[in-house]
Amino acid sequence: MSNLGQITAILRTDTGRVRDHNEDFVSYWEPPNREAETESGWLYIVADGVGGADAGEVASELTSEHTINHYLEHADEPNWGQRLLNAMQAANSELRQYVLERNDNSRMATTMVAVVLQENHAYIANVGDSRGYLWRNGRIQQITKDQSLVAKLVEEGAITEEEASFHPRRNVILYSLGSERSPKIDLFEQTLQKDDILFLCSDGLTRHVTDAEIALTLSEESPEQAATTLIRKANERGGEDNISVAVIRYEKETAVSSQKSAPAKTRPFIVSAKAPANEMVLDRPLLWMYTVALGLAQTMLIFLVWLLLRV
Repeated sequence: MSNLGQITAILRTDTGRVRDHNEDFVSYWEPPNREAETESGWLYIVADGVGGADAGEVASELTSEHTINHYLEHADEPNWGQRLLNAMQAANSELRQYVLERNDNSRMATTMVAVVLQENHAYIANVGDSRGYLWRNGRIQQITKDQSLVAKLVEEGAITEEEASFHPRRNVILYSLGSERSPKIDLFEQTLQKDDILFLCSDGLTRHVTDAEIALTLSEESPEQAATTLIRKANERGGEDNISVAVIRYEKETAVSSQKSAPAKTRPFIVSAKAPANEMVLDRPLLWMYTVALGLAQTMLIFLVWLLLRV
């Protein structure tokens, strides 16, 4: 099953209103033909560099390019999700080596969220707090999990999600490429349906634009218009950081397209919905028997009262 001509992807990055240079970097690889697609699928990346001066922008660009190169060079790896993780870890090693050779005491690191599309499957990997979302039928779901201090505090119940939005350490990330020898990289797998949208972004967007606003924009506008609108909204609200987005629309008809209303399933985080424990469900025959028994009991009670009154 080929996705050639069935994927529309728009990637945009913007410096914002406060920073004087852009440390974000967006990159991609798309197959030129069916053979290349079968071998490597489609790859999209959003990276948010940290380090100041030219360090952040070098880190994000260098790791993005190395991730793509390593991914393409290891087509013999049958597990595409693992192949993406291996490529990101290799890029991490090369960034650390680059810093050592540069020998100027600069701190170079970057967050990264990357997605590989293989037929109707998406493999999403992330390190840091850049995010990956799934938009489906007007609703949006965050697939990735922020690797940040405030996300950890929320998970532990120390602060609320609302408090996290204004926490003084909200910019502290726990893992990044370049910060350690083998950073923690999360991997998620998602099955796609027709007209699903995968949305990647740096935190320069999400600090100004809510998930609900992202969902509404993706619902009402084309991928190109949505990317422009979301960046504009972030800038209108301060543009405190660099802003990057990738809007990837999957237009292929699949065997599960008739189930578009079903909730999205993401691994490794799987949530199953169950009826409340105190909810009693009766089928029709049992309900009819219950009604008849109740009627007979009521008739007997009336008869007994009548007998007592006659005595």
